Amino acid sequence: MSWIQIKLDTTPDHSESVEDLLLECGALAVTFLDGCDQPLYEPDLGTTPLWNNLRIIGLFTADADMDAVIAHLNETIPGSYQAHRVEIVEDKDWEREWMTHFHPMQFGERLWVCPSWKEVPDANAVNLMLDPGLAFGTGTHPTTALCLKWLDAQDLAGKQVIDYGCGSGILAIGALLLGAEHALGVDTDPQALEASRDNAERNKIASGRLHVCYPKDTPDTMADVMVANILAGPLMSLAETLASHTKPGGKLALSGILSEQAEDVLAAYEPWFEMDPVTEMDGWVRLSGVRRNN
Repeated sequence: MSWIQIKLDTTPDHSESVEDLLLECGALAVTFLDGCDQPLYEPDLGTTPLWNNLRIIGLFTADADMDAVIAHLNETIPGSYQAHRVEIVEDKDWEREWMTHFHPMQFGERLWVCPSWKEVPDANAVNLMLDPGLAFGTGTHPTTALCLKWLDAQDLAGKQVIDYGCGSGILAIGALLLGAEHALGVDTDPQALEASRDNAERNKIASGRLHVCYPKDTPDTMADVMVANILAGPLMSLAETLASHTKPGGKLALSGILSEQAEDVLAAYEPWFEMDPVTEMDGWVRLSGVRRNN
């Protein structure tokens, strides 16, 4: 079966009205895309920013009358778009198409992250089996990659690890596979906690080695290694909290930070940690350091 999609170039102030009208005309799905490669960084709390040059795509069945859709747009909200294009979309096995984009990835010398449908490249490596899901963290984003490479370089044997903002659990589980004795995953999202438990089970992590909880339920635990891949704003507000759960001499790694935000985050952690030089990847940075004895 084929489908028809219409692409409309518009602006954020017309986004809701165009979306509503496309759905009213029978669109099965409406997607918002960036029209000119404009990055969107950390949004203000409670906001959902859109690109200045916005492309809206409406997907319709093959028998839809697209001339009528355009005519209805022009009549109902004239001037709501700058250009449009109608295309035929051939039917595909979309699940299989999506799966082809994920491949095993190596982080550091020992650690691989592998989707379940791919063959493990090195059976003797530390292989973390992880499929993309609802919770953030597969290794494809620079912030996760920076943290995984850092963990791979650490001596984690017998260590207690806290993954604050655990998402999929990738960092906590990676640390356990690399030799950590126990890991605590903390997150505000119930889907993240569920994903972390499921991924630990998939990786045959023994019961009791990974504990997950909401921030309000964080036990009075002191970590040998603290990792947090969140965003700059929350990281700065959590500096004292993360310091209070890190042992003197314990190691810290932070990511989710844009390069221009690094100095502010460093300043927030320097009262408690001796910080290392910044590590950067594709405009994102990892900060690391060692907990002082204060």
